[in-house]
Amino acid sequence: MSKKPPADRSAKDTHYANLRRQHRDQKRERGEIPTPAPNKRRKAEGWTPPPLSPEQVYLYGLHTVRAAIANPERKNIRLSVTQNAFARLDIGPAEALPFPVDIVSPQDIDRVLGPDAIHQGVMLETRPLPVRRLEALKDSPLLLVLDQVTDPHNVGAIMRSAVAFDCGAVITTMRHSPTESGVLAKSASGALEMIPYIQITNLADALGELHELGFTTIGLDSEGPAPLEGTFAGERIALVLGNEGKGLRQKTRETVTALARLDMPGAIKSLNVSNAAAISLYAARQYLKA
Repeated sequence: MSKKPPADRSAKDTHYANLRRQHRDQKRERGEIPTPAPNKRRKAEGWTPPPLSPEQVYLYGLHTVRAAIANPERKNIRLSVTQNAFARLDIGPAEALPFPVDIVSPQDIDRVLGPDAIHQGVMLETRPLPVRRLEALKDSPLLLVLDQVTDPHNVGAIMRSAVAFDCGAVITTMRHSPTESGVLAKSASGALEMIPYIQITNLADALGELHELGFTTIGLDSEGPAPLEGTFAGERIALVLGNEGKGLRQKTRETVTALARLDMPGAIKSLNVSNAAAISLYAARQYLKA
């Protein structure tokens, strides 16, 4: 008896490969697994970023772009997307969208974003979000203030924690802080669309304004005189975290209502600023709901 020839498995293999890739991308979007290190991806020699105007922002990544399109405060200009990525965005027919959609190749997006951007086949040209003012936050019981935290990956991770703990805004300085960008938005994994990101010119003046709005401002410092959980007071809390290396600046230390530390019984006495932010937000929420 002759055996039947093996069935063509190419279509089935492709289907399962697509499912595996989608599952992996979803885990990356949720921050459950890291994105590949830049040195694992191919390099493009001689690539330079295109010049951007102050009103021009490129966002990328499936989750980031999906969240931006769903945000009514966004003014979107153009979507560049591969055919496969557009299907995975699941945002309806292209002709129904209020902005042009260009079907492109991954290499077309690489030429704009560079070889290190994990764009997943989608890039959105958009405008920066509207500027927010501190006085609009008077009804928020919890705010997060960053004193020259420079790494957009850290700020993006902090934004995710801030949204998770229903923080009213992330406030930072205009200088020595990341502006709204694709890297920041990708690291925030959609959180940039869910929380005001307010950049101010003078942090000491902004802290004074928060005091007038009824906030107790607490600066996190490894040498703080008291544990954080014993420092909370009042009905509104603004947590202030410092630069990844230098911590809080002296002027900031002098301006906040109180300085506090995170007590850690282990051998390591300091944490990455995004981890410290998450722990501090949790502690503040526990105090506010008590």
